[in-house]
Amino acid sequence: MYKISRVLLLLIWWIVAVSLSFGQVPPKAASTTSATSRPSQSGTIQSGTIQSGPMVGYSEMREVMLWVQTKQPARVQIRYYEPGNPTQARLTNEVRTEAKTAFTAHLLADQVEPGKKYAYDVLIEGRKASLPYPTQFQTQNLWQWRTDPPAFRFGVGSCTYVNEPAVDRPGTPYGDGYEIFTALAAQKPDFMLWTGDNTYTREVDWNSRTGVLRRYTHTRSLPEMQPLLAASHNYAIWDDHDYGPNDSDRSYWIKPVTLEAFKLFWANPNFIFDEGCTGTFFWQDCQFFLLDDRTFRAPNEMPDGPEKVYFGQKQLTWLIDALRFSRATFKFIVTGGQVINPVKAFENYSMYGTERDQLLKAIADANIPGVLFITGDRHHTIVHKLDRPGTYPLYDLTISPLTSGPSKPRPDELQQPTFVDGTLVTDRNFGLFSVSGPLKDRVLTIDVYDQKGTKRWNRTIRASELK
Repeated sequence: MYKISRVLLLLIWWIVAVSLSFGQVPPKAASTTSATSRPSQSGTIQSGTIQSGPMVGYSEMREVMLWVQTKQPARVQIRYYEPGNPTQARLTNEVRTEAKTAFTAHLLADQVEPGKKYAYDVLIEGRKASLPYPTQFQTQNLWQWRTDPPAFRFGVGSCTYVNEPAVDRPGTPYGDGYEIFTALAAQKPDFMLWTGDNTYTREVDWNSRTGVLRRYTHTRSLPEMQPLLAASHNYAIWDDHDYGPNDSDRSYWIKPVTLEAFKLFWANPNFIFDEGCTGTFFWQDCQFFLLDDRTFRAPNEMPDGPEKVYFGQKQLTWLIDALRFSRATFKFIVTGGQVINPVKAFENYSMYGTERDQLLKAIADANIPGVLFITGDRHHTIVHKLDRPGTYPLYDLTISPLTSGPSKPRPDELQQPTFVDGTLVTDRNFGLFSVSGPLKDRVLTIDVYDQKGTKRWNRTIRASELK
């Protein structure tokens, strides 16, 4: 019996020794607070270990979300600090990226103070990744009851097509003008508002999770995009192409997969419903209502009537309730398709006239001030303005495209009384929206730039005009 026990002990000792010699020690669990994060190693590594990003996501007074995608499994963490004071750095949670989530990581900076700017480093396996552009983020200001809200600027754009010749349609490439992201980053917006078709899924992608994740990865990896992602906060909605096939609706067969991809690749602060990308966020004294025009949408070809829904009753009810509750100076309703354009063409909301009337009536009946629409989809930029008896006009600011092929509106669209002359741009372009002035006299300034960064037009809208 003694000999058997001795043999067993020797066998156990040998197994442990062999395991240690091959480094087969159970890995440490990823830390959840910076206080328990493992220290970084000295030296740097090349950015080639990063597939895309880093990207700065939502900003609040007490936390900021950051994002990065690696090329293979890796321990990832963000080290952040006030500029010029790296010795007081904090660390986010650590994430080990995995193939099943496309090697993406969401990293929470939760030891921040309101109204501060921070620089940050990406740590891969504990070593700083060397990046050729600035990496920074900011927290929102605690201005309420203290000062006027600070001025801020945000970029707006939709329709980002990145060519992949092997699976694109034959002929002239549909995507181009990628330098538009360089021009956008040069404006140093506080945040970027991506208003749909932020990637274009193709026939090769529509039927599989593998295809969808690969398409999102392919677009996000565009080199020209990286400096903008790394230094400006980013918020997004989707439209048909990043949701599914062209003109897709509620019948799309793997919409839970594209929703999963959307959540993996973006860092919005909230999702109102279990399905879809509906959400909201605040920036200073303004509120942004991020709507989903695909998940609940009835087919375009269905005859108009109460059953032909666009946003759907659940989403509309939430929107009107949220608008009523909001005390924001400007209330930006952000969605893919045009809302105010009355022409029943393409995928304009006018094709869903019953529901459109319901929404516009609800806004009027509730006497909600400060409402504007920001839309995309149409591959040209244009402003429509709906004059309403007894109250203020509703603006629809369509900004499109970023890198997709430009197109022109139909001639009858330019003959509508809602069309604002001088706002049509049929080249690739982006918007830069600025909000400034004292709380009681805020001003929205809209500048539109082409892909080279040349200003094409400018307009201002005072908050006092929207009451």
